[in-house]
Amino acid sequence: MDDEQRYTAASSRDARFDGVFFTAVKTTGIYCRPSCPAITPKRANVVFYPTAAAAQQAGFRACKRCRPDASPGSPEWNIRSDVAGRAMRLIADGVVDRAGVDGLADRLGYSPRQVGRVLTAEVCAGPLALARAQRARTARILVETTALPMGDVAFAAGFSSIRQFNATMLEVYDIPPTALRERAARSGVSVAATRRRVVPEPAGDAGATGVLRLRLPYRPPIDLDRMFGFLAARAIPGVEVASPGEYRRTIRLPNGCGLLSLRHVPSASWVDCSLVLSDLRDVTAAVQRCRRLLDLDADPAAISGFFDEDPLLGPLAAKCPGRRSIGAVDGDEIAVRAVLGQQVSVAAARRLGGRLTALYGTPLPPGLADLGAAEWGLTHVFPDPATIAGLDPGTLPMPLSRARALATLATSLAGGDIRVDAGADREEVEARLLALPGIGPWTAGYIRMRGLSDPDVFLEGDVGVARALRGLAADPGAPVTVPSVTASVVASRWHPWRSYAVHHLWAIEEPPASPAAESRAAS
Repeated sequence: MDDEQRYTAASSRDARFDGVFFTAVKTTGIYCRPSCPAITPKRANVVFYPTAAAAQQAGFRACKRCRPDASPGSPEWNIRSDVAGRAMRLIADGVVDRAGVDGLADRLGYSPRQVGRVLTAEVCAGPLALARAQRARTARILVETTALPMGDVAFAAGFSSIRQFNATMLEVYDIPPTALRERAARSGVSVAATRRRVVPEPAGDAGATGVLRLRLPYRPPIDLDRMFGFLAARAIPGVEVASPGEYRRTIRLPNGCGLLSLRHVPSASWVDCSLVLSDLRDVTAAVQRCRRLLDLDADPAAISGFFDEDPLLGPLAAKCPGRRSIGAVDGDEIAVRAVLGQQVSVAAARRLGGRLTALYGTPLPPGLADLGAAEWGLTHVFPDPATIAGLDPGTLPMPLSRARALATLATSLAGGDIRVDAGADREEVEARLLALPGIGPWTAGYIRMRGLSDPDVFLEGDVGVARALRGLAADPGAPVTVPSVTASVVASRWHPWRSYAVHHLWAIEEPPASPAAESRAAS
């Protein structure tokens, strides 16, 4: 888009572009999301920025009416696999807060100066400015929706001091944190409800925070009922619990572990997220991983529009325009589970995962276990790669050849030879996976699709995909045959959204959703 097209989108208040770019008004010093209900300013007074960080760095403060910092993330950073895309995903995961710009550059394989140049050229802001904007956004959410002391909010959001936290919040939002909390309370955001649900501090070292209630925005429509059903069919006992309207699980994070709950809110453009963390510094990483799991930064209108003219996928996309490509909260876990699922049914893979977790999973620490066992039915965190790598393959509850492949993969993951995370080079990861014994194209593709959130993976050898294609081709009205589908469609027709094509095909054989669920997915 050029600036004239951006101005047209802002003039029409098109919410599809919220988070894709930001509109800043020179006469007021305020930046907004494109759908802001305020009167559209004159074109001469408007400048556009690709990120909130760029607008803040230019001296603009966030609009108090449309809250541009609370808009969904740009889908561009899930699509792109270049250095800028990888850097944006790592910054969103909190790498700069944990390891600094040097740590970010090391993960990308470039010098800090080169990373800064690339990001400034692409998004008009360097890594520190991007991380600062994210810290401010996280802090605002915690100030408004929790009863945490301001000191805890500051360090949970990634600030290094209370003074830095106060100065940044005043500069970005033109209001001090205490006044922000008071205003949220007057507008109906219940802080007291959070106080009532705080978990008692246990006697050990692992102290859990209270339940943090957050809103994760997305671009409607979304098929959450189908997504929760997909996750429920694969839920590992003790690690995950899913129902038609909610998904709960344990999660391993950089500084500890936690519990998360994602709940469908009818008629809302956000997912209700509840977090209980053993370390508050993991708030940013936990939120971003929940977003990747549910693909909340996707642009469903663009994806469904792409499939409109396709004779096979067009009717499927029209029936469910909110279909997403489900990701993962832990890339290492998905990689291990992909090997468990080789040449077995979904139910069998789930049973294997449950046995592996019962034998070698990490029990929840006391503060989390009290809540997880009593309310959520969760008991363990999925085994980490280092634990699996140290096991004798002969003791694993699976065929020996698969156990050896699993041990080899776990060794590579634990040693850092293969990284399945937000900043990984997707092509490089797939090549390294295929070089391991016992890892074939389906396993590498599944890891790439879910663990790396790649939108353009087609699992051509998948049994469910093949069955769905045969069913579509057998339709008397189908314009193509199966051979033409597997040869030409995979190569060009569904690029760059082949992961979404896979989910459309998988959904054909899944149990039909209730009429109410179908209505929600299409709205």
